[in-house]
Amino acid sequence: MKITEINIYPVKSTRHIALTESEVLPRGLPWDRRWMLVDEQGKFITARQHPTLAMVETRFADDVLQVSVADRTPLQLPLQAPVGQPRKVTIWKDQCDAVPVSAEADAWFSDYLGLRCQLVRMTDELVRGVDLHFGQPGDEVSFADGFPMLLISEASLEDLNRRLETPVSMRRFRPNLVVDGEQPYAEDRWKRLRIGEVEFEGVKNCSRCVFTTIDPDTGRKSPDKEPLRTLSGYRRRPEGGVFFGQNLIPRSGGVIHVGDAVEVCG
Repeated sequence: MKITEINIYPVKSTRHIALTESEVLPRGLPWDRRWMLVDEQGKFITARQHPTLAMVETRFADDVLQVSVADRTPLQLPLQAPVGQPRKVTIWKDQCDAVPVSAEADAWFSDYLGLRCQLVRMTDELVRGVDLHFGQPGDEVSFADGFPMLLISEASLEDLNRRLETPVSMRRFRPNLVVDGEQPYAEDRWKRLRIGEVEFEGVKNCSRCVFTTIDPDTGRKSPDKEPLRTLSGYRRRPEGGVFFGQNLIPRSGGVIHVGDAVEVCG
């Protein structure tokens, strides 16, 4: 097996940036989910409630992250960390610190989404821990839902698409890593793997939600609730949840590349 995609999502819930190589840090890939929108109470905002957020594009240009969508004037976010007083924000049941970015960023997103919101950033100094039911003391994560990285195999998507009337792309599932394995859902069982020089631990199969029903090209939810409805028919478990993909925690640092071999160690 080998890596066929490396993706990051700098602003949580927006479109991905495809990479050919990346450093791997304890909290995942650099710049992945380092920015996030929150409401006035500090609760995270995602495309689950505001599907058009999934149409927002990001790209790096010199020393800024450029945010754009449709015919709007692009927003420039300096990569240099903002200076400000951290505030508490909430992701699901988890609470952590984040730094507000700027009034300009708040206005840009508030106008686009049609609600008052604030863009916050996780700086290197701010640490959010992983759920210790699945990780170890010292494990950390960015603004991702729960874990530093997500991996899915092409074989799993191909198996799902054979069951759907209208195939969907891998973009519906927002993985960081895609591999070209032959056996669908083999990643469910991967506990240890090595990609290039980096070792990872598979800690939890990824529970899927309504986000998978949002078409990233249109920003609209599928009226037939696909592909979640089909997944629910054969990937639901008695304890609850519909699963697709494997969450990873890096266990060593290094650099990975598209084309690197994937070795399953346990």
